[in-house]
Amino acid sequence: MRKPELLLVYEPEAACRARLVADGFPPERALEISSYLAQSTDLAPEFALIEAECAKRGIGFAPVELDDLAAALDMRDPKQTLVWTLTDGIAYYRGSVAPALARLKGFRTIGSDDSAFALCQDKFRAGAVLAALGLPAPAAGLARNGAWIVEPPRAAKGYFVKPNRLGSKIGIWPDSKCRTADEALALSRRIFEHYRDDAIVQPYVAGRNVRASFLALKPEAGAEMLGAYFVDAGGDFQTMADSLALYGETGEAAKASGAYAEPTLIDLAEARPDAIEGIREIAQKLIAGLELRDVFSVDLRLEDDGTLHLIEFEVCPGLPCFDFRAYLRAKWRLELAEAMAETAAGRLKA
Repeated sequence: MRKPELLLVYEPEAACRARLVADGFPPERALEISSYLAQSTDLAPEFALIEAECAKRGIGFAPVELDDLAAALDMRDPKQTLVWTLTDGIAYYRGSVAPALARLKGFRTIGSDDSAFALCQDKFRAGAVLAALGLPAPAAGLARNGAWIVEPPRAAKGYFVKPNRLGSKIGIWPDSKCRTADEALALSRRIFEHYRDDAIVQPYVAGRNVRASFLALKPEAGAEMLGAYFVDAGGDFQTMADSLALYGETGEAAKASGAYAEPTLIDLAEARPDAIEGIREIAQKLIAGLELRDVFSVDLRLEDDGTLHLIEFEVCPGLPCFDFRAYLRAKWRLELAEAMAETAAGRLKA
């Protein structure tokens, strides 16, 4: 009889890049787009550690590439198997199919409902839902290749323009913050040309970047176990170039060349304890309104006067990223492999 087992599902950068090139994307664009799957590259060297930590807790561990998931599930007992999806996506990436397939075949999962996997990857739709829940998400317009689908509100401080479905809050280019709606439309043309995506156009919000992370190591853990950090990379916002230098295959190259430099993390519990409760209230509304569970992250901007802006939420946070590791050490006193194994064992043995 097979012992209880954690299946970790991931989509590799190389497989995504090959598919994008086959679909007609230039290699340099395919490299940029596939880089958002960097956590699958960064976590792979730790698969043996995760397996060892799972074994200590009496469970098995199997990393499974997304394209092999259907066959892997057919070989396993739903009562003895837990599916943890490492990457999401509905446009360039396909990870959101994993929790849906697991649900179809009756397997338990770590993470939110599969509908949340799709919602969080469409920033415009997600923003509409967040606004309906009364959360402080910036209002937004939507543009496609230089034409408005929905015009943005007027913005005294200018606009911030980013791809709608590319999978990140980043601005891609240094000029992603612009002054006028016409400049925003020009950026939407460039986004469409490079990535075949719509552009979400939001009024620029001031403040410092905050990443809030959550893992329910124990099923009963709530928003009180969320941790939040200022993420200071030396600029107002992260660009594609910044991201490429931190994670995945391109991050490995940056480390080899000496160009790698992690942003500075500052724990809000120490630096701005007044803001922690507000962030946890936002997280609790996400848990109640969207049924986020088990593992997620939230990106925010915090102004000097304490005003919070919710930029986006992610149901597949970057587990091997420096900020999530820092959170695990601070809140759970565990390294990543230990935390993943402990979380899975608690669910499998429940």
